[in-house]
Amino acid sequence: MAAAAEAMPARVAAEIAALPEPRGPMRRLCGDLARRIRLLAPLLQQLEDALPLADTLGAARDLLRAVHDGSKIYQAMRGDDLLDRFASVNRQIQLALDALPYNTFDMPEEAQEQVALVHSQFKRAATRTDPPDAQLSKDISSALADRTFDPLVFTRISEKLQLQTMADIKKESVALHEMVISSGGEPDGCVEEMSSLLKKLKDCVITEPPVPETLAARSASIKHRSPIIPDEFRCPISLELMQDPVIVSSGQTYERSCIQKWLDSGHKTCPKTQQPLSHTSLTPNFVLKSLIAQWCEANGIELPKNKANSRDKKAAKSSDYDHAGLVSLMTRLRGGNQDEQRAAAGEIRLLAKRNVNNRICIAEAGAIPLLVNLLSSLDPRTQEHAVTALLNLSIHENNKASIVGSNAIPKIVEVLKTGSMEARENAAATLFSLSVVDENKVTIGGAGAIPPLINLLCDGSPRGKKDAATAIFNLCIYQGNKIRAVKAGIVIHLMNFLVDPTGGMTDEALTLLAILAGNPEARAAIAQSDPIPPLVDVIKTGSPRNRENAAAILWSLCCADVEQTRAAKVAGAEDALKELSESGTDRAKRKSSSILELMRQAEEV
Repeated sequence: MAAAAEAMPARVAAEIAALPEPRGPMRRLCGDLARRIRLLAPLLQQLEDALPLADTLGAARDLLRAVHDGSKIYQAMRGDDLLDRFASVNRQIQLALDALPYNTFDMPEEAQEQVALVHSQFKRAATRTDPPDAQLSKDISSALADRTFDPLVFTRISEKLQLQTMADIKKESVALHEMVISSGGEPDGCVEEMSSLLKKLKDCVITEPPVPETLAARSASIKHRSPIIPDEFRCPISLELMQDPVIVSSGQTYERSCIQKWLDSGHKTCPKTQQPLSHTSLTPNFVLKSLIAQWCEANGIELPKNKANSRDKKAAKSSDYDHAGLVSLMTRLRGGNQDEQRAAAGEIRLLAKRNVNNRICIAEAGAIPLLVNLLSSLDPRTQEHAVTALLNLSIHENNKASIVGSNAIPKIVEVLKTGSMEARENAAATLFSLSVVDENKVTIGGAGAIPPLINLLCDGSPRGKKDAATAIFNLCIYQGNKIRAVKAGIVIHLMNFLVDPTGGMTDEALTLLAILAGNPEARAAIAQSDPIPPLVDVIKTGSPRNRENAAAILWSLCCADVEQTRAAKVAGAEDALKELSESGTDRAKRKSSSILELMRQAEEV
């Protein structure tokens, strides 16, 4: 049973979605493969067990991991085998999809068509057609053959391979070393060339182009060899370069270990200003930490080793706060005054935005129920911080259940109704994030989220309108929410967006109308709003994606009512549909051909 669960296609697809953003010369192939697999989500959710597909998705996951962890230089110089592996994986997934009768599955029409489109994309990708990057190959050959240093050549190579910092160079060096060990010697006989290129790229990263030897140049060279640490990068206590700068309540910044020793000794004042400290919480100074890291990279300096105790070392690997810092944050969230709660919620908002480890540690520390309570705060800024912190925490899949389990959805809906514009926008985005889980779509719709989302769609800021449209679309994958949206009057607003394209919401209006049109009540409401003229205009002059959606909406209307078919012909749709059936997307071609057939049938009646 455990083995079967591990092989579930949806589980493997989730692992692929969690992989880091692709880098290096194979990033487009990696991005395309991962994107296609993500688009199969509606199908994968239907499959409890499909071993052939799970196995092929596992091969895709392993390939993406290998490219991410592998040498970027090797991929650029000897990447043919990887190209063959990409073609093979795409072919395996295509064959697995060929064997699945997904057109018989209980999925919405839009999901069926999405899977069919991705299926055809895998079929095209199964044949390797990508030509090598000619400029990159030329630059690498030049860099290896030419003893002179051409900064432009090495800049282009470092940008395309994304080896632009000392951290990148070190990671590449490790990847090359591991590749040599795993191959039992010298892979493809090109290690010497790859090492030479890496050495030159390293010199390019840490040096400036040569200049005439002058007194100023010699002085600059000495400074480069022995850089002077800027005063603002030194801890006021130890006078050493800070590795983990933190801010105390007086506003001064110190190295964490130094100020912690000061506080542990019983001091209640700021060492630099002697000002009494209102509290002893330590807030990470992310901006200064980033500046120090950039300065170290530019000067070829490795940050000093962390001298924290072993427990804090373990915590530091997992989050930007140690255990004591997280406990202090929770205390301020739970029982602090309004100012402390606002500040603590703001810190969590920033921490949760930074990385997945922070999201895990913050949730494990018990922050989610405390943040949910702050959604009811009368202080607008505290409310904004709380809802945005929950949004950032919800990015981690395991946190979604905790948020919903803390009865957050009704309170998020209330923020959506009455909060500030920023709070409403982020509430909409949070509901979208939570609605990725299918059962949450039902809960969110039942909590009354649709009407306030429609209000935000109509009167929000440009960003708020987009957030609302995205949330409504995801919720309306569930049929019951389509009915709620229609009863809340969404159709008339979407048609207004369609008639007045100056509002910049044409794309979203067509996307929402296309998913709603499959519902009888929604289709009837669309038919009552004189939809044919604007839909025909889009089919004639819109973008490929908008023409596709307009054709899908028109097809739903014509299938249900022959009068709509005749109205479309009177409005001049026939010629536009003929052109679309030849030059549109695959879905647009199918829909336009079907409408033309309905027009021919209408003439015979």
